[in-house]
Amino acid sequence: MRHALLALPFALLPLHAAQAANHEHSHAHAHEEHASLDAHEHGVASLNVALDGQTLEIQLQSPAMNLVGFEHEAKSDADKAKVTAARQHLEQPQALFALPIEAKCALQDSELDSPLFADHAHEEHADEHGHSDIDASYRFACANAEALQTLELGSFFGTFPGTEKLEVQLIGPSGQQGAELTPRNSRLSF
Repeated sequence: MRHALLALPFALLPLHAAQAANHEHSHAHAHEEHASLDAHEHGVASLNVALDGQTLEIQLQSPAMNLVGFEHEAKSDADKAKVTAARQHLEQPQALFALPIEAKCALQDSELDSPLFADHAHEEHADEHGHSDIDASYRFACANAEALQTLELGSFFGTFPGTEKLEVQLIGPSGQQGAELTPRNSRLSF
């Protein structure tokens, strides 16, 4: 499943590069600024969405800080509970990404990946600044894909309030587009 979406960032690279030029790395180490395409910016996550025929694929890439409130290995019971809760929410994408009922989309496959989800997270899984990410990929089969006109992410922002902005790359029937979603502007149109 990840193969189809892995091609998406390359197809949209010119758009993403233009957006990345306007963003700087935002972290507790304010003196360190990064302007790369792989910048790890707290409060910001990326969402790749591709609708191809009856198949809808969604890929989320987020700093762990946005989803659980920290990036270190969960050692305390409170931290472990936060990781468990985030994972449980991510395992229910229909609640996070409100797909129109008329589209009749059913989850076919999902994959979650993060060093925080491992039984024994190791520091080598984080980047050189100690950052951890959480990646989630979903594939839906939509019996009536023509009814898929919007994707509402208000529940996502409500569930993960540490996420202030989603940088979206979308490939759909209308071609490719980029969008920036926030809690106040949480609807993606295809």
